[in-house]
Amino acid sequence: MIIRKPTIAVLLTCHNRKDKTLKSLRNLFEQDGLEIDFKVEVFLVDDASTDGTGEAIKKQFPEVNILQGNGNLYWNRGMHLAWQTAVATNDFDFYLWLNDDTFLFEQGLLNLMAAAFLSNNQSAICGSTISLETNTISYGGNSKTGKLLIPDGKLQEVYAFNGNVVLIPKYIYDKVGILDLRFPHAIGDFEYALRIRSFKLKSYISSDFVGSCEKNKSLPVWCLPSSSFVKRACNLYSPLGNSHPYYFFLFELKYYGLLRAIKHLFSIHLRVLIPQLWISNR
Repeated sequence: MIIRKPTIAVLLTCHNRKDKTLKSLRNLFEQDGLEIDFKVEVFLVDDASTDGTGEAIKKQFPEVNILQGNGNLYWNRGMHLAWQTAVATNDFDFYLWLNDDTFLFEQGLLNLMAAAFLSNNQSAICGSTISLETNTISYGGNSKTGKLLIPDGKLQEVYAFNGNVVLIPKYIYDKVGILDLRFPHAIGDFEYALRIRSFKLKSYISSDFVGSCEKNKSLPVWCLPSSSFVKRACNLYSPLGNSHPYYFFLFELKYYGLLRAIKHLFSIHLRVLIPQLWISNR
């Protein structure tokens, strides 16, 4: 009897990080168990890179499906396009979000698959990543208070998660859908995690670290007193500001209610005006 290997659609979006993107793909295609325990098909959005990322991928990894962005998709909308394309291409068993600056360890995917199996393939599995510079956790799943949970060899349920490396079983996709197109860059991963919870479904972190990824070394520009007010305001309202007031308000209104959404709409703008109030309390 032939047993069908699980299929994984790997979703990435990239912009002008050629070396990191190539390393991320190289680690993906060197995974233990690939073609033996599971199969992957990669859907990568090249969001108008100008550093030759797309051409290098075609040369080194011709099996990757490269989708062209217009330069304004950023992370969430790029991942939305990759996911939408994967769904239209095949009926996959899993969808893997993978940041192009996240480098899987050799058994990273096997670790994620094992965790999915333990949860009956009915829960999202967030892969925790470690910083090789500091030897501390960098991204993963959070408790309700926002604390990153450290892998301890067993499944731990999480409240929300970062989108650096997340395995979404078909069961979750069928119930929850894909990322919300309204969000350009940030917020989309947390929104999806809370949407899973709204369907009375669960998310866990992997039992061990599945790869490495370095944390951002600084707060967003809009939080820094050393930047001018104009720079802070422009950064806050850019897709890369991470807490764009309009999108953050929509997110909080949906999951936390009007009062909290209004409170943070006010505090975000106050922080742009007087960032020293927050820096002094750190």
